[in-house]
Amino acid sequence: MHRSALIALAGVCLVSCSQGDNAAAPSASARPAPTEAEKAALLAALPAPYNQADLDNGRRVFARCRSCHTINEGGSNMTGPNLYGVFGRQAGGHPNYNYSTAVKQAGFAWDAERLDHWLENPRTFLKGTKMSFPGIPDAADRRDVIAFLKVETGYAPPPAT
Repeated sequence: MHRSALIALAGVCLVSCSQGDNAAAPSASARPAPTEAEKAALLAALPAPYNQADLDNGRRVFARCRSCHTINEGGSNMTGPNLYGVFGRQAGGHPNYNYSTAVKQAGFAWDAERLDHWLENPRTFLKGTKMSFPGIPDAADRRDVIAFLKVETGYAPPPAT
């Protein structure tokens, strides 16, 4: 990874570590949205294949999800839960959201692989979910939306070892 990407990523991580996930409206303490340079650094830091994603396409694909989900820090739950901080969060674990029993009892934390399968077809991935979304059949679109979510929802890659 390029040194400048690591430096930008470290700055984003330090800022995001000091912020909590809140189901209420965004507060004055919410961190500012990442700059384009920070987004590029975050994208470059993602593992393959996500580091090759098209964030503009991911944004366009996510437009299908915006009627039910918010992604900003402190954003409200809608028909679906707010997705800020979703990576690493226990399925069914976002506060103040009424999940289906299937999601509450899923027993896993969200990662890119599980989200990819969920987005392909939520109803077959986790039977009994109340999510009516039919899915995103195209693998490249799913890759792009997952990378977009990682960049936009406070994801911090694990430290390099």
